[in-house]
Amino acid sequence: MAPPNFESSLTITHIGTATAIIDIDGIKLLTDPFFSPAGTEYDVGVTVLKVSDDPALSLSDLPHIDGVLLSHEDHEDNLDPLGRRILDGRHVLTTKDGAKNLAPRPDVRGLAPWETIKIRLGGKDFTVTGTPCKHVPGQECTGFILTTESFGNSPDGRPNAIWFSGDTVYFDELKQMRDRWHITAAILNLGFAHAPGEILQLAQPGAKAADGPVQLTMGGEEGARIFRELGADVLVPMHFDSWNHFTEHGDELMKVMMAEGVNDKVCWLVPGEAKKIF
Repeated sequence: MAPPNFESSLTITHIGTATAIIDIDGIKLLTDPFFSPAGTEYDVGVTVLKVSDDPALSLSDLPHIDGVLLSHEDHEDNLDPLGRRILDGRHVLTTKDGAKNLAPRPDVRGLAPWETIKIRLGGKDFTVTGTPCKHVPGQECTGFILTTESFGNSPDGRPNAIWFSGDTVYFDELKQMRDRWHITAAILNLGFAHAPGEILQLAQPGAKAADGPVQLTMGGEEGARIFRELGADVLVPMHFDSWNHFTEHGDELMKVMMAEGVNDKVCWLVPGEAKKIF
């Protein structure tokens, strides 16, 4: 059931990792484009990332894409060489550094944390706000809050909104969203991803390596926590299968959501299948 005053349709098709088509009233936004086949490896200096599943859709299977929400462009599991082909000639929202690195594409715009822009996508006007992320220390990453007139307002007057978290761990600043928006759907990159402690030296020359693995994304407990703190309506998990640096996969994640008492509000996606949220 749609939240009060929410007069849009929302359908999500998960493709793999953090890649999904977010369909709002027929306007299709693609998140973190990754389309490489199973077995693809990326040597990132301190470890080798390997994907174990094919994407549910290939580039040739995609419908028309009206815009891309790119949480960061410098990690291949969020933007691979195939995914980069999608960016040309399309509206792309990403980080400030990402926009510079993707130049000279004219329709790429970078967002700082809590920066808000207005953008017209597929004939519909959206307001998009960048949300802060803590991913790899010293590197930029962003989430996105989307609102549009047809989302309406919650009974207390806050605009109804959709949040795509990007890659981040939990931290208190994220709770500020509740002061400004009612989050209808929280689309969360989970997986409890970790990297060797040496990643700090790679990301920030001169830094010391951490004593143990460095957490890069939320796990189920943190995802459930921010979901409750925001008072969101639906939790949509992504980014928890197919990679060797994820430590909390589907079955385990579901057990965590049940233990946290939020599984009845979780919308589990099946790769390749369009799932109507509202």
